[in-house]
Amino acid sequence: MRFLIPAFCLLLLSGCGGGGGQEPPRASRSDAARPVEVSYPKFGDADPHPWDGRVPSSYAVHGLDVSRWQKGIDWRTARNAGVSFVFIKATEGVEELDPMFSEHWAAAGRAGVPRAAYHFYYFCAAADDQARWFIRNVPRVPGGLPHVLDMEWNHHSPTCQKRPDGAIVRAEADRFLDMLEAHYGQRPIVYTSVDFWEDTGIGQLRGTRFWLRSVADHPRARYPGAGWDFWQYTGTGLVPGVPGKVDINVFRGSVQSWKNYPG
Repeated sequence: MRFLIPAFCLLLLSGCGGGGGQEPPRASRSDAARPVEVSYPKFGDADPHPWDGRVPSSYAVHGLDVSRWQKGIDWRTARNAGVSFVFIKATEGVEELDPMFSEHWAAAGRAGVPRAAYHFYYFCAAADDQARWFIRNVPRVPGGLPHVLDMEWNHHSPTCQKRPDGAIVRAEADRFLDMLEAHYGQRPIVYTSVDFWEDTGIGQLRGTRFWLRSVADHPRARYPGAGWDFWQYTGTGLVPGVPGKVDINVFRGSVQSWKNYPG
């Protein structure tokens, strides 16, 4: 995951989702079908890890996460090479919108790549305000993937060095997830890193799907006993259609389970 700079609320394929009174869309099973152009893709890596045990290539469904650091992506080429989903950075805190969000969101949608947006949590702002900022900037798309709350320590933040204890972190996460679930009709996924998981007990959140970062070992070694849906296994991936290096992730389930995800 990367950090971002301010921008502006954008109307995209379905418009901004801030309107009041409207019921959030509920994806039917047919709406939620996910295409898999290539299963078990073999992507490159600029800094490959010598995996032990189960390797990332043994998973059938792979995808990306992107932000302002990725530009000029040919999404159709990426999809045809085996990119089956993408998580796109949208917001951070209460005033920052990734400057590439609108372009990535629209282009991935045109190419038929299933997508969701993610919010990088800022520990010096209220959960309610951050949820409202995300809702203001990310459209509701029927049948879309669940959006993502990215919770990790930001060691490089020039404005916020707060590290709340685990109980506070979990309460703030629950509030953010509740607000997005009420608006979008799906409970978001939580993305996190090994140190944050260990420091805060974020894995104790009930009814929560997780996306785990582990670039040096399988999640079962770094997050013992954890359930997860997605695994970010490299930040130096090389994917056709994507200039430069990019994060690559796998979905834990089969091609068939992916077609109906989240079920």
